[in-house]
Amino acid sequence: MLVFAFWVLGVALIVAQTTFLQYLPVWLARPDFVFILVTFIAYRFAWIPGVVLVFSLGWIIDVVAGIHLGIYPLTCLVVFALLKGITAKRLIKESTFQIPLVGLCYFLMQIFFYFIYSVLLPEELPEWSWVVAFQRTALVVVSAIPLFILFNSLYEYIQKRRLRGKAPRRRPPKSI
Repeated sequence: MLVFAFWVLGVALIVAQTTFLQYLPVWLARPDFVFILVTFIAYRFAWIPGVVLVFSLGWIIDVVAGIHLGIYPLTCLVVFALLKGITAKRLIKESTFQIPLVGLCYFLMQIFFYFIYSVLLPEELPEWSWVVAFQRTALVVVSAIPLFILFNSLYEYIQKRRLRGKAPRRRPPKSI
């Protein structure tokens, strides 16, 4: 139930990111909601359900809006594995470090994939701008704060609902 709920939430974020946010002006920028969801999944889910969820969402957004197939699922899996590896060793488990770590991951992924594109597709490479990279990172960090609150509320609600379950029914006594 938990994986399915976050998968539906991820699909809704993909729809919002690929349709509604495209009408915003370019100077306002467009936050990457799916990246934020991937980082939340890395913090809260176990390995197997997390990988399945992250890969399926990355694959969906890659099919819907990807230019070069396979790049977005790869990004999602690398970010998931990196954050899961860091948090699994209990180095960074406090919620105070989670949001800045989202920004650091996003910034490093921009640099990493710019390098990958420069090697694989140098003719399609846009000019690198540190200002734009920092602006996108700041937008993701600012967007991550309310989204993490929303995601955490949904996660806890589903967890409590699953734990609570249904009370067993009492059968009325049989009459003879």
